[in-house]
Amino acid sequence: MKRWIILLAGIIIYICLGTVYSWSIFRKPLENLLNIGATQSGFPYMTFLALFSLLMAISGSFISKYPPNLIIAIGGTAVGLGWILSGFVSNINLMTITYGILGGGGVGITYGVPIAVISKWFPDKKGLAMGLVISGFGLSPLITAPLARYLIDIYGPLQTLKILGSIFLILIISLGFLFKFPPENLSPVTNQNVASTEIDTKSMLKNKKFYGLWTCYMIGTLIGLMIIGITSPVGEELIRLEPKFTARIISLFAIFNALGRPLFGWLTDKIYPLKASLLSYILVIVASIIMLSSPSLFTYILAFSLLWLNLGAWLAIAPTATIIFFGQKYYSKNYGIVFTAYGIGALLGVSISGILRDILGTYLYVFYLLILLGLTGILIAFLFLRGKDKNKI
Repeated sequence: MKRWIILLAGIIIYICLGTVYSWSIFRKPLENLLNIGATQSGFPYMTFLALFSLLMAISGSFISKYPPNLIIAIGGTAVGLGWILSGFVSNINLMTITYGILGGGGVGITYGVPIAVISKWFPDKKGLAMGLVISGFGLSPLITAPLARYLIDIYGPLQTLKILGSIFLILIISLGFLFKFPPENLSPVTNQNVASTEIDTKSMLKNKKFYGLWTCYMIGTLIGLMIIGITSPVGEELIRLEPKFTARIISLFAIFNALGRPLFGWLTDKIYPLKASLLSYILVIVASIIMLSSPSLFTYILAFSLLWLNLGAWLAIAPTATIIFFGQKYYSKNYGIVFTAYGIGALLGVSISGILRDILGTYLYVFYLLILLGLTGILIAFLFLRGKDKNKI
């Protein structure tokens, strides 16, 4: 039972960390309050995701040196303070520092710890367990988007940042105390897909699979983070939805984001990373074509459900594939490096969507870009993610 309690605690921690995916709820209120444009309102979100990625790469080496609960406490403090301090500023540049750098850095410090601990508690179900725990990150907007919308309507965006930050500070630190590695004699269960040899970070950087996985991950997160950042504005501008209704629909999309993680974690274990990657990109292309065919409430819900599922998919494909390709022993360091693709995807995705909107006056052109990115991902996956046996894809 202990490992399932830890897994549940991990899900709750990731719900707190994943509230960044509700940032689109804050964008319009902040644009009105601070008199800024769509590109500027994306700065805190973009910086948050970039620092998240950077600190994730650095903190990977700390997990084997320091107690997991200590790392979570430090990261959780940074997350909570980042949100709280953002509520005291009225300048988007300062908010980029408090929310983006401090809050995003805190998530980067914390994010890898529950995954590393739980992957060792579930040697028999690595892909599924890792997908389940990080489903909290994707599930977060289901809870936090309507909560944030409700609080913004009552207190405004700045006070809402203070309230949520206080909640996160308490929950992350208190639940973090449960995280300890299992006993060394926990019975290992082998997976036939996992690398037969353990590959350290230096050797991984010489392996073409790393560059293929990194690029595919970057494309997958670029697509997902771009879409998540514009979900609310697209609903309001293209489909003419009310902000409150859009917030409720985001809760539905969050379910698909969450489902994508255990689903594609399990699929990556069963059908190998290449097939899981191809399926993800095909879904992106299908969703984009649906959205371009005739923008309506139905096509909006269908397309964005698939696109949010895609981001959840990659946040399970990438860590599971890292273990399959490079082994368990150096996983924390290796995945920390692989995860830098997430930061690059965040920077490119948020920047491109904001620029397209400001220049062309509509978010519709984003979906043509998604089709091109999906096709590019399919090509790279075929070139780099095959197994040693070319018949095994």
